[in-house]
Amino acid sequence: MQNKLKREGTPNRLIREKSPYLLQHAYNPVDWQPWSKEAFEQAKAQNKPVFVSIGYSACHWCHVMEKECFNDEEVAKLMNKEFICVKVDREERPDIDNAYMAACHAMGRSCGWPLNVIMTPEKTPFFAASYIPKNSRFGLVGLIDLIPQISTIWRTRRTELETLGENIKHRIAALERRQPETELSEETLHSAYEQLEANFDAENGGFGHAPKFPMPHNLLFLIRYWNRTKQKTALEMAEKTLQAMRRGGIFDHIGFGFHRYSTDPQWLVPHFEKMLYDQALLAMAYTEAYQATGTEEYKQTAEEILEYALRDLTSPEGGFYSAEDADSEDEEGKFYLWTETEIRKNLPPEDADLAIKIFGIQNRGNHTEHGRTSKGKNILHLPKPLRQIASENNIPLDRLSHKLEKTRKMLFESRKTRVHPIKDDKVLTDWNGLMIAALAKAYQVFGKKEYLQAAEKAADFLLSQMKQENGKLYHRYAKGEKAVDGFLDDYAFLVWGLIEIHQANFKTGYLQEAHELSKTMIKQFLDEKNSGFYFTAENAEYFIHRKKETYDGALPSGNSVAMFNLLRLSRLVNEPTYEEAASRISKAFAGEVKTAPTAHTFLLLAADFAIGPGHTVNLVGEIDEENLQNMLVALRKKYLPTAVISLKKPSQESGGYTKINGKATAYICRGQTCMPPTNEPLKMLQLLEP
Repeated sequence: MQNKLKREGTPNRLIREKSPYLLQHAYNPVDWQPWSKEAFEQAKAQNKPVFVSIGYSACHWCHVMEKECFNDEEVAKLMNKEFICVKVDREERPDIDNAYMAACHAMGRSCGWPLNVIMTPEKTPFFAASYIPKNSRFGLVGLIDLIPQISTIWRTRRTELETLGENIKHRIAALERRQPETELSEETLHSAYEQLEANFDAENGGFGHAPKFPMPHNLLFLIRYWNRTKQKTALEMAEKTLQAMRRGGIFDHIGFGFHRYSTDPQWLVPHFEKMLYDQALLAMAYTEAYQATGTEEYKQTAEEILEYALRDLTSPEGGFYSAEDADSEDEEGKFYLWTETEIRKNLPPEDADLAIKIFGIQNRGNHTEHGRTSKGKNILHLPKPLRQIASENNIPLDRLSHKLEKTRKMLFESRKTRVHPIKDDKVLTDWNGLMIAALAKAYQVFGKKEYLQAAEKAADFLLSQMKQENGKLYHRYAKGEKAVDGFLDDYAFLVWGLIEIHQANFKTGYLQEAHELSKTMIKQFLDEKNSGFYFTAENAEYFIHRKKETYDGALPSGNSVAMFNLLRLSRLVNEPTYEEAASRISKAFAGEVKTAPTAHTFLLLAADFAIGPGHTVNLVGEIDEENLQNMLVALRKKYLPTAVISLKKPSQESGGYTKINGKATAYICRGQTCMPPTNEPLKMLQLLEP
C-alpha cells in the first residue's frame, strides 16, 4: 500500500509531465507550468516576473511548503496574479538547479530545497530563498507579505531589480575564472586528512555537528589515505563512522538501506527519505572497508544496502528508481516508527523482549519532532553492539544473530501492511551509473553473481534506451519516456559503472562503451582553453553562466569522477591523451582544492590514484582457467585502490603476452616499470606490495 497523490479539482499544466515530483503539484491551485520557452515568452508578453520553485519528490520541506502555501487558495491567488509560476524537479533538471543555487549563494542566502527563485523573463534572478512560510514569523517573511512587496518593486523600480540580477551574474562568472596551477600532490592529501581529523567527532563518528550527512567519499578517502600512509587514525575515523551509522537510526534495521541524513550528532534521528545515490555510494564505502579490514559487519551492511536496492528500487526494465519519500500519510517517518505496543503485538513474548533490548525501544519513545519526544514512537537502532548484548544476556553471538534476523523478518512482514512512502520511479542515468558501479564492485569483492547480473542488466538498459544514435545520452527515463539531454554527471557516472563491470567480467564490450562515452564527453563538455568539464553540453540551454562543478557534496562532482575514470581508462585502453586530460583537470581545479581539500575528497581519490604508485595487472589466459581464477581471487581479496586489471589472451596480437609453463600468468607493471611475469598468486601479491 503506497501513499496516493492528491487529485482534487482542476489540474494545472503539470498534469502532462512524467516527473513524480511535478505530478505531486499538478492539482495545486497555483497555475504551475513546467520550465519551457513558452513560460518565459508568456512572462515577457504579460510583463511579469517568473516565480520558479525547485524541489524533489523525497524532500520533506518541499511537501511542507506545498501543504502550507501552494495548496492554499489565498497564496495561489496572489501568485497567479503577480507571477508566471514554474515548477522544476531538480533531479530531472540539475542544470537549472545548479545555476540558481549558485545565484542563491551569490546573494548570501541560506540555500537548500525547496529553492524558490524570482527572476526576470530573461531568466535573470533577483530574489532567492529556501522554505518560505505562508505568513511572516520568527524573522521569515511569508509569501502573503513578500508577493505584494516584490510586485510593487517590479512595477516601480524594475531597473534596480534587473541591475541586481546582472550583478549576481557577474559575481558568479568571476568565481568561475580559474588560473591553472601545478598538479595536486601528496601534500594536498595530507592537508585533507588533517582537516578531517580536526573536524572528526570522536564520540559519535562522522564530521562536525548536527545535521550529519554520510559523506561516503570522505570515508573512501580516509581508507585510501590509511593504505598510502599506514596512518592508523585515518582508518579508525572511517571505521568509527561506518559502525556508528550502521548501528544508528539513519540505517533502516527492518527493511535495510540508509536514510538521507541524521538530524542529531548520534546518527539516531534521520530525515527519512532514501536516495538511490546514497545507497550506491555507501555500499561502495562498506565494500571497500571490508576489503581493507576483513570485518564481517561491513560486508553484511553492504549486502543489506544492495538487498534493499534490488528489492525496492529496481524497475522492470532493470534500471533503478531514484528515491523513496520521507513522508507517509502526511507524517514524516511514520512508516518506519514503532511503539513498544506494536513490537509486542507482532512478536512472541520472548522475541519481543529481546527486540526491545536490541533496538533500544522505550515505552515513552525516542523519536523527537521539533525538539519534543513523539508519544511512544521509536526509531529502531542498536544502542549496543550485538557482541555486547550477547555477552550481557549469555547468548552465543551466532544464536543472537539468528534470532535477530528472524525477528527482523517478522517485523518487516508486519510493516509491509502500512501505507508506504511514495516512490520516485524516474530512472536517472547518472544515479544509475553509481549503483551499477556499486553492484559490480560488490561482485568483485563478495562474488555474488546476482550483483553482476543486476549491474549488467541496468547497464544494458541504459545503453539501449538512454544512448542516442549520435552517441549522446539522455538524462531521464520515466513512464516509458526518455528525455532531457545528458549532463556531465550522466557520462562520468555511467562510465564509472561500465569500468567496474569490465573489472568484474572483463567483457570488452563494456570497456569499449566506456571508451566511446568518454570521447563523447570530452567533445561535448571539455573547456579546451582552460581545462575541466562544464556541467552542461556545448549546445545546452543557457541560464546565468556555464558552470564547472568541482564540489564533492552528497554526490561527487562530474569533474572528480571524470578524472578518476580517465586515469583508469588510460591504462585499460592504452590511451595517453586520457591521462593528459586528467592532468589538466588536476591543474585546473588545484587552487580551490588546496583551499578546501575536504570539500573535494572524491577528486582527491583521483589524485591519490594519479600520484600512485599505480599497478597494471595483465592476466594472460582464459577466464575459466583454474590458475587465472586463483590469481583473480587473490587480487580481489587484497585492497588495491590504485590497480587496474586486464585480461589478455596468449597471442602475438595481444602484445606478446605468453603463459609460463602453460599456466595462466600475471604481467605486472608498477608505474612505468614492468616486473617479471609470474603464475604464482603469492608471488604476484608480493610484486604488488608498496
